[in-house]
Amino acid sequence: MRLFPSFDFERTRRFKLSPVSAPTLNIQQAATHSKVSAHTLRYYERIGLLPAIARDSNGYRQYSEYDLGAVNILLRLRDTGMPIQGMKRFAALLQDDRAITERLELLEEHQKAVQERILELQTNLEVIETKIQIYRKTTKGFSSCKPTLGFGTK
Repeated sequence: MRLFPSFDFERTRRFKLSPVSAPTLNIQQAATHSKVSAHTLRYYERIGLLPAIARDSNGYRQYSEYDLGAVNILLRLRDTGMPIQGMKRFAALLQDDRAITERLELLEEHQKAVQERILELQTNLEVIETKIQIYRKTTKGFSSCKPTLGFGTK
């Protein structure tokens, strides 16, 4: 279930969102929604990955749809191996409406790195699958034998 309807956070600038009528989440709700800890959200704000999060009259953070969209893309970049410095660069570029070309270049570079990593992982997976096939053939009919790593026995 989606909390918010389909939303392109890059096309909706923060100043267009009305804090009165737009739904917001407190930090715990935002953390649960984003599947990260509240500490991670505070950290992302502290190091500049997220712009200053709006606060309510009691000083509690109120995460908007835009904020959650930014968190979502930052988590995707992190999960695909982008270093914090690259994430900071991307976050800074999000604040500049004229930086679309730079955002595109950064994402294309990252896309290439991710594709290279996928190829590397695929190659490693093929080696593992081959080893599994060898072990299955070797152990067929020897199910009562104690498996070893092939380094000898004690």
